[in-house]
Amino acid sequence: MAKKQKMEKKVYEAELLRLQEQLVEMQEWIRTTGQRLVIVFEGRDAAGKGGAIKRITEYLNPRVAQIVALPAPTERQRTQWYFQRYIEHLPAAGEIRLFDRSWYNRGGVERVMGYCTPEEHQRWLHQCPDFERMLIEDGIMLRKYWFSVSDAEQERRFKSRLTDPMRQWKLSPTDLESLTKWEDYSRAKDEMFVHTDIPEARWNVVESEDKKKARLNVIHHLLTSVPWEPVDKPKLKLPKRPPSTGYQRTSRQLLNEVPDYAASLSLDKNGNISYTDPEDD
Repeated sequence: MAKKQKMEKKVYEAELLRLQEQLVEMQEWIRTTGQRLVIVFEGRDAAGKGGAIKRITEYLNPRVAQIVALPAPTERQRTQWYFQRYIEHLPAAGEIRLFDRSWYNRGGVERVMGYCTPEEHQRWLHQCPDFERMLIEDGIMLRKYWFSVSDAEQERRFKSRLTDPMRQWKLSPTDLESLTKWEDYSRAKDEMFVHTDIPEARWNVVESEDKKKARLNVIHHLLTSVPWEPVDKPKLKLPKRPPSTGYQRTSRQLLNEVPDYAASLSLDKNGNISYTDPEDD
């Protein structure tokens, strides 16, 4: 099968910026109208969820749009109702919450790795659709995205992270073990979809062999699925600075200034080389 052509970087960057401008406008509509938006990002390890979230939130107000990436539950949280620790992170009026993995941990990694019992998993499959229907009935807009990637591409990305100092933190023993449990995760995902791909909250599958295309596709879908519209903004005008009242700045000699490290830098013979994510190549 012929390899799909990668997206040109200039085309990607231009369209990404255009879509990000619309995300800022959508955010303002949510803020001013008091809407609540929850976006769930799930999928295979190294499928590009984090990169998509980063591009979505890049220019958004962090007081409005917040990322929820919870660590492993504490011993106390393990004794609570499973959905309980996620509820406290749901948005209030005028807020967006982006879940970098979510209550679907139980349908995937917990199920495959044995972190929950079969009974707990079956209870979760039964309760999850009702939980999401309650969110929607209460007025929360819920969007669910599943990032799909092939086993070969996942392995390629894992290998690049083994040697990339900027990405090594993204690898964990559980991530690496997913390579040996590909079919187990596939079966768990299929079972999860059967129970949770409900009419009120459908799963939206994002093909992410090409991360650039995946980011554009998910942002475009999000923008078209939320019924936002441009909001009139008040016109702001800078006030005139009043005349000086005689204030004099404290002498720099009395201040503990950060050394000017930047002034000591210069380009080497190879020029200025910026970091490029090898997974985007």
